[in-house]
Amino acid sequence: MSASVSMPRGGVQVGSYDSYEQAQAAVDHLSDQKFAVENVTIVGSDLRMVERVTGRLTLGRAIGAGAAAGAWWGLFVGLLLGIFSTDGSGWVGSVLSGLLAGVVFGAIFGGMGYAATQGRRDFVSTSKIEAGRYDVLCNPAQAEEARAHLARFSLRG
Repeated sequence: MSASVSMPRGGVQVGSYDSYEQAQAAVDHLSDQKFAVENVTIVGSDLRMVERVTGRLTLGRAIGAGAAAGAWWGLFVGLLLGIFSTDGSGWVGSVLSGLLAGVVFGAIFGGMGYAATQGRRDFVSTSKIEAGRYDVLCNPAQAEEARAHLARFSLRG
């Protein structure tokens, strides 16, 4: 029977930081010191999803957002169709027609989407995944060199 020591994917820990920006700055420092950063990994631990509510979702807001998204798609389609026009007025007509159709259909679908939720989610939000801690891991063969560089980095800043 053989015994083995498990090592986390990415290597051994050479630094631990409270924010991603700090971990990124540490790896940037290693790069500035000509350290082989291809041996380094940043791993976030204690993950949590944070959803920030940005406002109420009303029928008007849903229609407006749908119209805006539809306007972009309509503009795109109008520009594509305008490529095949033989004169300038045909090009402008294609672009305006695509834009108008996109606004109308986007507004309709935005309103339908709002109505389909039946009031279950009447707010707008953004979400992101955050970590409680960010560890910088390194290949074991270069770990001591990385720790030495990061020790000087922590004394500096």
